[in-house]
Amino acid sequence: MKVNRTAGIILHPTSLPSPYGIGDIGKAAHGFLDFLRDAGMAHWQILPLGPTGYGDSPYQSYSAFAGNPLLISPDGLKEEGLVNGADLDGAPGSGSDFVDYDAARAFKTAVLRRAYSNFRATMPGYAKFCDDNAFWLDDYALYTALRGHFTALRKDSRKSDDYLDYYTRIGELISYGEVQEQYYGAVWNSWPEDIRKRRPDAVRLWGAALADEIGYVKFEQYIFHMQWKKLHERARRLGINIVGDMPIFVSMDSSDVWANPRLFDLDADGVPNAVAGVPPDYFSSTGQLWGNPLYNWGECARTGYEWWVLRMKKAFEDMDIMRIDHFRGFESYWRVPFGAETAIDGKWMPGPGAALFDAAKRRLGDMAIIAEDLGIITPEVTELRESLGFPGMAVLQFAFDSDAANTHFPHNFDSPNIVVYTGTHDNDTTRGWYDSAPEVTRDRVRRYLGISGDDAPWDLIRAAFSSVASIAIVPLQDVCSLGGSARMNTPGVADGNWRFRCSPDMFAPGLAKGLKYLAKMYNRL
Repeated sequence: MKVNRTAGIILHPTSLPSPYGIGDIGKAAHGFLDFLRDAGMAHWQILPLGPTGYGDSPYQSYSAFAGNPLLISPDGLKEEGLVNGADLDGAPGSGSDFVDYDAARAFKTAVLRRAYSNFRATMPGYAKFCDDNAFWLDDYALYTALRGHFTALRKDSRKSDDYLDYYTRIGELISYGEVQEQYYGAVWNSWPEDIRKRRPDAVRLWGAALADEIGYVKFEQYIFHMQWKKLHERARRLGINIVGDMPIFVSMDSSDVWANPRLFDLDADGVPNAVAGVPPDYFSSTGQLWGNPLYNWGECARTGYEWWVLRMKKAFEDMDIMRIDHFRGFESYWRVPFGAETAIDGKWMPGPGAALFDAAKRRLGDMAIIAEDLGIITPEVTELRESLGFPGMAVLQFAFDSDAANTHFPHNFDSPNIVVYTGTHDNDTTRGWYDSAPEVTRDRVRRYLGISGDDAPWDLIRAAFSSVASIAIVPLQDVCSLGGSARMNTPGVADGNWRFRCSPDMFAPGLAKGLKYLAKMYNRL
């Protein structure tokens, strides 16, 4: 991927200002595009857009293809005539500095249910959307409906007539007590065997029983698609690229694994044989135990990497550039035995290498991909990335914890084919990092940059913009010089992440002017 010298900002839509408890892809998102334009920025980098599961992490999604309903704009629903002003009363509000996912989810679900009651499947584009996306949408809608059903079944001690009726029809009547005891969970591998293994009769009968809920899920995805398409098209008109984020792994609790179990390293009952993680690193002395199921790369190759090709095709319809998280896993990945308490006792296993990307290129043509090559990077990983022509990443916060040979120092960038960050969503804010760093690190920052340290975030922004890297990207928290309380994620910590929210004054003209000044000075406009 070759681009002119440009710059951009990381900000996930959930962090945008909103009166609805969580940011969305409506008015504030369009306003942020205006801020980027005024700041001379060419890129808006976001995190994965999928519906979030455990811990509300964008990297634990129920689908690698679907959009997150929490990002749907209630104002957009009102503009479409699907809800009225009274339906939006009682919103969680914009006063909190953090996203309250539970409150936002309860409010938005009620609004979306009301909108669905006013929805008609004859709306322009709906049938085409469903047809064009049937390859993932049908599985996702049924999966979501089933997951909701079994979750409710778990919480409800009353007799489930539709559940028993289903089993009566297929000649396998099971008492509700046995159902409750045996299938007491929402994750798909705890479901009854027939639907867990997607037997045709089970898929057909459950599809009929849950038809209305399936329709609701498809409605959510259609609305998300239309609102995202509107935002993306405006970004393109303004000359702003949307930089997406594709996790290498998917969640066990997802329609992807349920619908394609052969592509994953599972046993006959759908239990992972091993899970994903990384060995001890900068973030954790015991490694990071992500818990995602691993791929059965042999089976993926046998299919010509069809699922991956379709995943990339959908991604590049929604984005302009794609950052692939944990790129090193395509060369080799850390395999941790299922049930391990930490990631220490894993081992490296070979990934698919260039074959996956070659298969995608044959179908999709050249792809604008950024390879997230952080962590333990071997010469083999670098060789794979360079053979594919993908730029890697450098993070300035990582530069100052060792000597002058550290590859994250700008003087060691050996090519413009690199994307430099002050920090990423996994780092502390630059202000928080600098303030909490050991004095030896702060001293190295001051001496290297020739600064006092009083304005470390903007000093690192200047260093990123002045480097030879083709693209420089900074978190909005650094533009606003925010402290550690504004951190987006702390790897290895399960709770309290993904909650950062902006206030409207964070898009002040003065900040845009300052960014544009640096972008012009360092030829990044």
